[in-house]
Amino acid sequence: MEAPNRIDTEKGEIKAKLENVIEKAKEVCERLQDQTTAAAKATDKTIREHPYHALGIAFGLGVLIGVLTARSRGD
Repeated sequence: MEAPNRIDTEKGEIKAKLENVIEKAKEVCERLQDQTTAAAKATDKTIREHPYHALGIAFGLGVLIGVLTARSRGD
């Protein structure tokens, strides 16, 4: 009779640990969402304040990626 009781106890402990891990994962997920939202808002604000700089940087990165891609295909 003791074996099923021990198994139930172990199941309960595992379930409690799993619930704890899930809670921590939810907290991490919420924190990452908050950080991502803050970063997106900051990026949006910066782009709205400096639209021509943003266009220049995007154009420059596009040219750089294009050149690097063309060079790698040429090998």
